[in-house]
Amino acid sequence: MVSDALAAAAAEARPPRILFVCLGNICRSPAAQGITEAIARELKVQVECDSAGFYGGHAGDLPDPRMREAAWQRGYRLDHRSRKIRAIDLDYFDIVIGMDDRNMDDLERLADTDYRAAKLVRMTNFAAAHPTYDSVPDPYYEGAAGFQLVLNLLEDACRQLLLLIRN
Repeated sequence: MVSDALAAAAAEARPPRILFVCLGNICRSPAAQGITEAIARELKVQVECDSAGFYGGHAGDLPDPRMREAAWQRGYRLDHRSRKIRAIDLDYFDIVIGMDDRNMDDLERLADTDYRAAKLVRMTNFAAAHPTYDSVPDPYYEGAAGFQLVLNLLEDACRQLLLLIRN
């Protein structure tokens, strides 16, 4: 999966393109984008990142204030504006990462070709330090501890993804 994405990017002499996807694009996916961008700078790995969601009701909004605050406390600035995913995103991006079962099911329905479907991967597939998690839970109704858990999972998974890309 990652090797195919790297090959596609290398063939066009550009960094790999990664899209993170959750439901509303105000908590998990913009956090994954911000964390990946920060770790990529640290590791000196070139990537192009974006995030999107299936629910369009937050379009144009900044991430949830609780997520922005929790991320800020860890040194991440989340300034992405929410947007709804489009089918064309599955053509543009090399890797499309869903956060949970619902996101993956929705992505599989959107991916109407084998080419698009081959780009889909679950975020927790990269989470080496959190093997018991098969999804990144939605922290929206979980309080402060939920946001911290999501950040822990994303820091782990995003770092592992970038190490795969770098190596």
